[in-house]
Amino acid sequence: MVLFFRTLWKGLTLWFRPPMEPLGTSVLRFRVWPNDLDVNIHMNNGRFLSIMDLGRFDLSFRTKLGKAMLRNRWQPLVGGITMRYRRSLDPFERYDLHTRLLGWDEKWVFLEQRFLKRGGDLAAEGVVKALFRGKAGNIPVAEVLRQMEYEGPQPELPEAIRRWAKG
Repeated sequence: MVLFFRTLWKGLTLWFRPPMEPLGTSVLRFRVWPNDLDVNIHMNNGRFLSIMDLGRFDLSFRTKLGKAMLRNRWQPLVGGITMRYRRSLDPFERYDLHTRLLGWDEKWVFLEQRFLKRGGDLAAEGVVKALFRGKAGNIPVAEVLRQMEYEGPQPELPEAIRRWAKG
């Protein structure tokens, strides 16, 4: 319920946004509202994680992944997030959330999510490790990619992410 109105708005406007390629970058524009603030009068670190859900939602439904999730009744599950906070986002400040698929292994997909202030300064960045689960269990990434109709090369995951995936 925390982001009910933002989720509703992004869901409604999704139909007017162009489809994306699986390795494309979703960009969503936001503003810091008073209910996003913590006692230090900047965006709460937990709010970054909630906003990241909206970026993954946009990426999923602008690629063919969203339809595959609905058709197959897959649930996306986050297995881990690593975050780095660089600069504060102040009240009423505008920012963009960039979400893209970094790569994958047999089980996990890895997404990069970056919060950029006006002018392009990095406010925060996160890497999300996620998988998809159906009635019979976890869905192999090869099946997810097939349903997305992605036949391109597998991007090389950075070494730090490969180590993190094993942990």
